[in-house]
Amino acid sequence: MQIKTSMVHTTPQTIIGQLKTIVGEKNWLETETEKAAFLVDERGLFHGQTALIVFPNTTAQVAQIVTLCHRENIKIVPQGGNTGYAGGATPQTEQEILVCLAKLNQIREVDALNYTMIVEAGCILADVQQQAAKIDRLFPLSLGAEGSCQMGGVLSTNAGGMAVLRYGNARELILGLEVILPNGQIWQGLRKLRKDNSGYDLKHLFIGAEGTLGIITAVTLKLFPKPCETTTALVAIETIELAVQLLTRLRKISGDEVSSFEYINHHCLELVVKHFPHITIPFDEEAYSHYVLFSLETSRPTVDLQTLMEKVLTQAFEAEEILNAVIATSIQQTDQLWQLRERIPEAQKLAGRCIKHDISVPISNIAQFMNEATVAAEQLIPNVNVSPFGHIGDGNIHFNLMQPVDMQSDLFLAQTQTINNAIHDIAMRLSGSFSAEHGIGQLKNTALAHYKSEVEYQLMQTVKSALDPENIMNPGKIFKPA
Repeated sequence: MQIKTSMVHTTPQTIIGQLKTIVGEKNWLETETEKAAFLVDERGLFHGQTALIVFPNTTAQVAQIVTLCHRENIKIVPQGGNTGYAGGATPQTEQEILVCLAKLNQIREVDALNYTMIVEAGCILADVQQQAAKIDRLFPLSLGAEGSCQMGGVLSTNAGGMAVLRYGNARELILGLEVILPNGQIWQGLRKLRKDNSGYDLKHLFIGAEGTLGIITAVTLKLFPKPCETTTALVAIETIELAVQLLTRLRKISGDEVSSFEYINHHCLELVVKHFPHITIPFDEEAYSHYVLFSLETSRPTVDLQTLMEKVLTQAFEAEEILNAVIATSIQQTDQLWQLRERIPEAQKLAGRCIKHDISVPISNIAQFMNEATVAAEQLIPNVNVSPFGHIGDGNIHFNLMQPVDMQSDLFLAQTQTINNAIHDIAMRLSGSFSAEHGIGQLKNTALAHYKSEVEYQLMQTVKSALDPENIMNPGKIFKPA
């Protein structure tokens, strides 16, 4: 391990022993077999190393770990559910300690009257949703990985998901944080206030920072009234432009009761049906080119969403915005429709090699982006299977490209950087972002340095240097290694 020259009397093995003592027996992993599952990212793009994985049980233990590592100049990589797509939670060398927060999983407080909940970083997102539902409240953040992702990781990547259109991403659902700073100090910022204009809003430094500025150990969440009615529909459309028109119509007529609005390319549905035969497309006609899956949601018992949905779709048919539609009439049918969307990432993974993009553009530029990016991809890789899907309601498209059947995997993947540059250039030219909800991690730190202005990049580096001058927190993530 790397040790400051002023501390040469402390051996690496001694430090490892001290870390083990902090967390206690059965709360650390050291053998290669035990560590293996924690050292590869969700997509299998990054395989890391670490001398030790520790599982602290309390905030105090996390603070002790960070204090020790700060004193000895040992690098720390925080990890939640390890469901990220950018390699942000994968340690890179044996000189880094992996701090897994899975056992920091207590729900500390539920305040139904204040519509807040305080939970620890290791709490599973789905468990948080269920706990809110028990008190007739809603925590609206919803992700494909909600059954395994943990709240610390969710906040560290500022996760988005299905309901951003109505409720916002993770950043907008947080009132306060508890954070272990890089020197081991505990910042106790677990406020429960909607209004607090008393200086810098420090929590926003750590949300989306991917563990490079400190370790989030607990969070105060905003809750909302539990919906009393939800209705879902799948519609077929002819063009992307018409999807945007439909969204505008829905928001206007429903009084902005649209909770999700997801675009699905027909290639994606074909893959889902192929790899999951129990899932079917609920249209008898031949496949359409584009689909939109959306939900209306209300907490007002006086609103008849079913009638409202029928009204909107009738008007959309008359305006020739949609070609076909089906409305779910039961919870089971709703679940079946959402399976068409939620199974796409897994179906693409089963189908073969895929070059993925997580871009966002203003909603008014979505159609132009999709058209230009499709042309660019097909020019660079003839016969490529363009298979985009995503949260079109908030401008976030997962513009994924599947390997052509007549092309070898290594030749296809060799085009990754060229394709990435082309797709990202289009998104940025259209006032967008090359990373909408998956973060930077190791995967996109070069792109960050390329696309950020010099002023903005330097400001980010200044913040990092001010809070973590020794660069012990998640080195090599967000910023390119020195």
